[in-house]
Amino acid sequence: MTEKRVSRWYFGGLASCGAACCTHPLDLVKVHLQTQQEVKMKMTGMAMHVVKNDGVLALYNGLSASLLRQMSYSLTRFAIYETVRDMVGSQGPMPFYQKVLLGAFGGFTGGFIGTPADMVNVRMQNDVKLPPELRRNYKNAVDGLFRVWREEGTRKLFSGATMASSRGALVTVGQLACYDQAKQLVLSTGVMRDNIFTHFISSFIAGGCATFLCQPLDVLKTRLMNSKGSTALSD
Repeated sequence: MTEKRVSRWYFGGLASCGAACCTHPLDLVKVHLQTQQEVKMKMTGMAMHVVKNDGVLALYNGLSASLLRQMSYSLTRFAIYETVRDMVGSQGPMPFYQKVLLGAFGGFTGGFIGTPADMVNVRMQNDVKLPPELRRNYKNAVDGLFRVWREEGTRKLFSGATMASSRGALVTVGQLACYDQAKQLVLSTGVMRDNIFTHFISSFIAGGCATFLCQPLDVLKTRLMNSKGSTALSD
């Protein structure tokens, strides 16, 4: 008798936190590249620049905010997507268009809820690029949220919310909907079984889809969240 696998949506959020700990240096370098006014450095050069000027630990600036973002953004989207998918798809696999719509809704909601932590994450990561007198120097994610609320108002906490929510929708479609569909197609060939290799192939396909879909909005979101003053767009 085939073992029935039962998904736990909170595993997705916890796994996202673990992934954030591993990929945070790359994410920090990405933010630095996206906020360049002119393209002066590539990825390797930017990473070496950060380490040379501020040390290796500077690559982990904003890690607390990144974890807080995953605990709000990722937990929300996984909870919505997997709970509804399991309820609706109890009689069989959902059609791909339903997975896309559900992923978009879950990602949009999660992106909005995670916007404050996401904004603090971007600011903490980008702080080392600023002159000392302009640095915000948030102690941690909670301190960053409190200072933004106190110094700039509640509305500023959701600066870039439209971009973050739209990006969240696209990422979730690429990651979760495409992952489920890719896994379904791989298993339907009969060549492979539901094992770790199948999960790896499906994840690889889903990751490529998510990156392709969300990259333009990711750049816009980063620049909006890093902006200062009244010229910043707020949604």
